[in-house]
Amino acid sequence: MNNIIKRRFAAVIAAVSLLSTASCGNVVERVETDRTIETLSPDSISEEENADSAATTATTTAATTTAETTTTTTVPAIMKGNLYDTSGTLLMYSEKDADGKEQRMTNDSNKVAFANVLNEMSEGLDKKFEDILRTKNPNPVNGDEKVGQSIQLTFDAAKQNAVYDYMAQTNLIGSAVVMRSDGSIAAQVSYPSYNPDDYYGVKTEEDLAWGTYGNKAFQNAEPGSCFKIMSEVISDKHGITSLTDEGTWEYDGTSIVNWDHENTWCYPVQRTLYSAFVNSSNIYFARSFDQIGKDDVLADLDNIFHFVSDIDCDFGTIHNNVEIYCNDDLRRTAFGQAYVLTCPVYLAALGREAAFGDMVKPFVIKNTVDTTDFSSVTKAGSTPNEVIASIPAEYRQNLLDGMTGVGSNIGIGVPAGYSFYAKTGTAETWQGDFLYITGVVKRDGDDGSASYADYSTYDGSYIIIMQIRNAKYFNFDFASQSASIYQGLINTVLA
Repeated sequence: MNNIIKRRFAAVIAAVSLLSTASCGNVVERVETDRTIETLSPDSISEEENADSAATTATTTAATTTAETTTTTTVPAIMKGNLYDTSGTLLMYSEKDADGKEQRMTNDSNKVAFANVLNEMSEGLDKKFEDILRTKNPNPVNGDEKVGQSIQLTFDAAKQNAVYDYMAQTNLIGSAVVMRSDGSIAAQVSYPSYNPDDYYGVKTEEDLAWGTYGNKAFQNAEPGSCFKIMSEVISDKHGITSLTDEGTWEYDGTSIVNWDHENTWCYPVQRTLYSAFVNSSNIYFARSFDQIGKDDVLADLDNIFHFVSDIDCDFGTIHNNVEIYCNDDLRRTAFGQAYVLTCPVYLAALGREAAFGDMVKPFVIKNTVDTTDFSSVTKAGSTPNEVIASIPAEYRQNLLDGMTGVGSNIGIGVPAGYSFYAKTGTAETWQGDFLYITGVVKRDGDDGSASYADYSTYDGSYIIIMQIRNAKYFNFDFASQSASIYQGLINTVLA
């Protein structure tokens, strides 16, 4: 099954689930675009599977082995070059067996944390960058002229491993994305992962690419209230800065409620835009989108946040999804439900835009390098700080104030010299609740314009996304309750 079919199949499953609950009393025409929407399916995880996955991965992580992970292919015309992390740590390389066939190998210290990001069996970057890695190296490698060039990635192997270990220790099933302010991805971690040694010689495995062990950071799901980062700006742009909030809004045989509608005595309340954002009011933003209308909402989502159009990154294409069939869909879109789907990598780009005003394209290729000499750059990688969307200047401060308020409310601490901005999100998905925190640890004085020749001494800002898919394990009902887990993630990244 190829990627497009898999993604469409996942989208159909999600759509069927959504159609079973959505109310479409007043029909609005369907969103039409000139693109094919490809949706990466979240993997199915029950509570029992959570426990099994944790046990399996704990065993995998704890196991020690001297064997190196290998995947054997046919005799290559050009053998693949190497994959390195940003500081030159070797991640993947090739050797020939006795028959001259290529063996793709992974160093033991990095193989589990990177398995679902890099390995071909997970349809990872080693497969994505095949053409580059099989482009003939400018110099023979150990006398062999049939070896390809190598790639220096933006990943920091130490951070990737540290974040993975933290997620394993806490049994945080989900994903974490760590992005620098120039758009480079420092870590992209999915837990649980797997030991590639257990799949020796396997080229593609469904569960490793899309299922339990797949790369959740690049799989689409409902984002919940993290979407309100965009809703806040759109509301501000259209002058909707105060609305009545009843806590529950009933219409057309259905209703929208706020998360605190059962335990807050003060409803109805006249909310400000700031209060709506900090207290994460579904009613406010649903009414706001209802007033603005579908056409303007969609135009703003794309023009300001590049949400409707595809984002072609070096590691693949980010395909967000938003479809509006009726007024109910329009209202629920405002808080990241209905037919809204995105991935944690996009949320990192969105968090960067919220904190700095501009969205920059995420990327993972730092340079193409000579396989005989890591320091010899044969071609510059992806462009850092490539701006693809911007929040109009007059609406930036209100959003920053709101994200400062959220960060303060959930009690996150950052070191001196940094500020913290955040939005939490609790998403109802077809697999249960997913919890998100989209946060930015912003270095004071960082305006987002700096470029970095070397990330080994990077001391700028970090955008840190946490996605929890096993909320019941922690007895969490809302994303705000996961703040202590997120604090540990920040401490791990900044260590």
